[in-house]
Amino acid sequence: MEELSALPAAELAARLAEAYRLIGEMTAQAEQLTAQSERLAARVEDLERQVRRDSSTSSRPPSSDSPYKKKGADRSLRERGKRRPGKQPGEPGTTMRLVDDPDERFFCPPAACRGCGAGLAGALVTAQRRHQVTDIEPAPAPKVTEYVAQAKECPGCGTVTEGELPAHVRARASFGPEACAQAANLTAGHYIPVHRAALLLCQLGGITVSAGWMAGIRGRAAGLVEASGFMTRVRELLKTAPAVHADETPARAAGGTRYVHLACTRYLTCMHTGDRSADAIDAGQVLPGYQGVIVRDGYAGYGHLTDALHAWCGVHLLRDLKGLYDFEPGRQEWASRMAGLLTEARDAASAARQAGQSALDATVLDDLVTRYRELAAAGLAANLYRRTATAKDARRIARRFRSFEDLILRFATRPDLDIFSNNEAERTIRPVKVQQRSS
Repeated sequence: MEELSALPAAELAARLAEAYRLIGEMTAQAEQLTAQSERLAARVEDLERQVRRDSSTSSRPPSSDSPYKKKGADRSLRERGKRRPGKQPGEPGTTMRLVDDPDERFFCPPAACRGCGAGLAGALVTAQRRHQVTDIEPAPAPKVTEYVAQAKECPGCGTVTEGELPAHVRARASFGPEACAQAANLTAGHYIPVHRAALLLCQLGGITVSAGWMAGIRGRAAGLVEASGFMTRVRELLKTAPAVHADETPARAAGGTRYVHLACTRYLTCMHTGDRSADAIDAGQVLPGYQGVIVRDGYAGYGHLTDALHAWCGVHLLRDLKGLYDFEPGRQEWASRMAGLLTEARDAASAARQAGQSALDATVLDDLVTRYRELAAAGLAANLYRRTATAKDARRIARRFRSFEDLILRFATRPDLDIFSNNEAERTIRPVKVQQRSS
C-alpha cells in the first residue's frame, strides 16, 4: 500500500485501468468456461439418457436391445401375473385328434414274450392302441400343362382362324395362377424377402423361379387387387368402423425411401406409400372425412383430420414417462405417479367395457381428471426453472399432458372402445420393417 501511495496519480490510474481490463478478460473467460461446462454437462446427460434407452423407454423395437445387458425385473411395461405364456385358463385346447381313415397303417406286434421269451407270431391280439403321425410329403414335381393353339382354314371362304388360349396363358412358357398366388402369398402376405421367397417356393412347391420374377409378383398382385374393387370395399368398411388405428413408417419402395401409411382395425388393413405430408396421409382415402376415433401416436401430421376424434397411444406415453423417471427418479416422481394413473384409468375403462358400459361413472372420471391435471401441473412446476436436458424433456412431456388432455384421456371418456394403445397398428405395420431388415 505504501508503494502504491508513493506512485503518481497518473500511474495509479493506468494500473487501475489495467486491473479492470484483466478483471474483465477473466470474467469473460469464466463466463465462457461456465457456458461451455453447462453445454458439456447437458451433452453428457443427453448421451447417458440415450445409452439407457431401450425398447421399454422409447419407440425402438425389442430387436435393437443389446443381448448382453441384464434385463431388470421392471424393464417391460407388461404387467406381471396377468397372463402366463401358453394356453389361458378356460380356453379350448388344440390337441391333435386321430382320424378314422389314415392314408397308411402299420401294425407293430410284439415279436416275443417278455416273460418267457416264446415267439408270439401266431398269438391272438388282445388289445391295441392307435398312434398317428401327420407329416408332409416332399415337394411334388411341377405339373406342366400344354395348351396348343390350333389354326384351321375355312373350307368355304378360305379364312384361317386361330383358337383362343385361356386368359392366364400368354407367354410361350410361364408359371400358372397357383404358382403366382403362392409367390404373392410369400412376398406380400408374409413379407418374406424376394430371394428367400424364391428359395421357399422351390423347396415347398418344386418350381424354380428367379428373384426378379418374385419381385415383380408384388406389383402384379397389387394391380389385380386394386382392379378387383377389393380395396375400395376395404376403405368403405374402414370408414364405418368406430375406431381406426393409424401409423406410418419409412421403408424402401419404388427405388427409394418412402413412408408406408396404415389405417387398420383388427380385421381390415389399408396400406399405401407416399411422403409424410398431410396430402400423402389423405391419399389412402380412409382418414379424410372419417368421423370415428383415430388412434395414433403424437405425429402432428394427423392434425388436419378435424372430422374425427383423436386418441393418443397410451403405451407411447408410458414409455416416455418410464424413461424420464428411470433416469432421474428423485426429481421426476410425478412421472411415475402419472404412469400409475394412466394404468389405473386403463383398467377402469376395461372393466366398464367388459360390463357393457358406454361411460365411466362420473365420480370416477372426475377423480381421474382432477388427479391428472394436478400431476401435469406438478411435473411442469418441478422442472420449470431447471436448465438440464432432462428437465427440458420433462417440461415438454408435462406440457404435452396439459395441452392434449382430451386426446390422452380419450380411452377413458370412450371406454366402449379398446383404444388405450395403438398396438394394433404397430403389429400390422411391423412386418414391413422385418422384411426390410432381413432383405
